[in-house]
Amino acid sequence: MSRMGDVLAGFHAAWEFESDSVLIRYERGIRTPKLFQALGERRVPLEALAGVTLTPGRRGTVVLRAEPRPGADPLMEAAAGQLKEGCDPYRLVLPAERETLAEYYADELRGLLGETGKTERYLVAAPEAPLQFKAYDGKASFDGTSVSFRWSWTGASSAKWKAGDQTYPVAGLGGVEWRSPELFEGYLRLLPRDASATAAAPAVPQADQDPAAVVFGLGYGPVHESLPFAAAVLAAVRERGAGAPVPVPAPRRDPADIAERIRHLGELHQAGLVTDEEFSSKKAELLAEL
Repeated sequence: MSRMGDVLAGFHAAWEFESDSVLIRYERGIRTPKLFQALGERRVPLEALAGVTLTPGRRGTVVLRAEPRPGADPLMEAAAGQLKEGCDPYRLVLPAERETLAEYYADELRGLLGETGKTERYLVAAPEAPLQFKAYDGKASFDGTSVSFRWSWTGASSAKWKAGDQTYPVAGLGGVEWRSPELFEGYLRLLPRDASATAAAPAVPQADQDPAAVVFGLGYGPVHESLPFAAAVLAAVRERGAGAPVPVPAPRRDPADIAERIRHLGELHQAGLVTDEEFSSKKAELLAEL
């Protein structure tokens, strides 16, 4: 770049150009997309970029966009093309009168880019754990080594209540499937590592019936919470690779919480949604957690 520390400020973000990277700082304000506010800032190494474009925008603006290489950014990999244009963290919208300056920086960046193919590792840092968000049927949390789903008695299906709260060590995961809450039937699903290893894999259940998934809904699992969560899990999965599973001790529960869950289990039993055997077995599991 021409000078280390040059800054190009646009709407909702500013790009600071360094010798080997671009530091993107996102503004905080009521008009700034919540995803940008959640990200705060991101350092994007130049080796993570495949190209740079400058195109006309709407209402007297131009748009400078950096194109990340496939596999370079866990956030974009998790998004899988589902982000709305206004929430693309690689877009910088500028007033049209700054087009000449934007073109200058675009040319400078293009001259520094090298390989453009898929990367073997993530080059852009993922959001840091711990992370959590509230889904429609439970609460998802990630501490850096395991993902936990704690079901909500008001939203979780009987199938999830039968299965009980879940904890998935990162070492046993092969990936994450994120379907935006802004689309119909959004969800976050954890994929087991050996899912693609079997020739005849079993049919995947609907997300609301799958203990390895949480479902979104109006006001639940918003993009700015669930997408960084998915990206952080993806990054941890790739970093661990084929390492040995990490043992996760079963947490000790609050007696009041156990009592509430047994009460709800009893309601399912009375409604005929849980058999006598399932009720007795699950009740014994819950009591064992005391």
